[in-house]
Amino acid sequence: MTKFYLFVMKRYFRAMGLQVLAKGVEFGLSKPFGISRGQKTAAEVLQVVIQDGSNSGRGEGVPYKRYGDSIELALSQLEMLPNSFSRADLLDLLPAGSARNALDLALWDLECKKSGLSIWSAAEIGAHRPLSLGYTISLSSTVEMIQDAKDHSSSHLIKVKLGGDDDRAAILAIREAAPDATLIVDVNEGWNPEQLRTMIPVLVDCGVELLEQPLPAELDHLLEGIEIPMALCADESFYPDCAIRSVYAAFDCVNVKLDKSGGLTKALQDTALARDAGLKVMVGCMVSSSLAIAPAFVAAQLADYWDLDGFLSLSEDRSPAMRVENGDINLPAGLWC
Repeated sequence: MTKFYLFVMKRYFRAMGLQVLAKGVEFGLSKPFGISRGQKTAAEVLQVVIQDGSNSGRGEGVPYKRYGDSIELALSQLEMLPNSFSRADLLDLLPAGSARNALDLALWDLECKKSGLSIWSAAEIGAHRPLSLGYTISLSSTVEMIQDAKDHSSSHLIKVKLGGDDDRAAILAIREAAPDATLIVDVNEGWNPEQLRTMIPVLVDCGVELLEQPLPAELDHLLEGIEIPMALCADESFYPDCAIRSVYAAFDCVNVKLDKSGGLTKALQDTALARDAGLKVMVGCMVSSSLAIAPAFVAAQLADYWDLDGFLSLSEDRSPAMRVENGDINLPAGLWC
């Protein structure tokens, strides 16, 4: 595997003809994006660019504040790297998070361009295809969520963020507004056990296919005592550097996000390990630009579910952006790899 030799300086690296620039970038959102832990009005991302004089590789990571990550922490982690490492070395050199993710993705991009290989060949993913693009309804007022569902009722899959004050009314009205859509409900740890018990019959009536992270991760042990007649997906319970074997046995599925795994390299490993453990896989995303969605799209080729619409929340995306046609998402030329 190619070695990369870097002399580390503050936010800027140079050696052996390679230059690496890491910086924080902020994207405005077209409207606030809410989950049970709060709202965001901008997407703060870490951008890493590697240049060798002829080729350039780019990667984008999103600091996951739930786990204490930030742009400042990510930059400080990159400054501590040794002078020589490979992409595989990153798994030992950096913790899972936005710094390792962005650098890993930039190295994938550079390697593909230097070798002339497609990402599909480099990642040993044979058949690949456009993926159907679902839509996420973020947590806001019930009136706004219902209108959002009406505006996107033709989406084949709708993921609904719950954990607010009026969850029952919201999900019932969303189902009425989008009667044909597959529904996934994501609570982001926003319910307590009694709320979960109360909401289960409502979710069943609405035909919800998958329930994601209904309880705080520290209460996972209580899930076994609650009858949940639908597939259950772990998100926050599958935290950075978490071993698949430690995901509580009550879950049927695990949400693999590149910022939690710390790059495409580890996300592909996590997906294989989840399969070995008998778990289904969702590939999720953060609110981010298309540059972060592109490698998630690659990983999602191996998944049962995917949530790749984070770029749709931006008021202005990168160019080129992920391509959306006839309800499908695809990777455009010139974006990544």
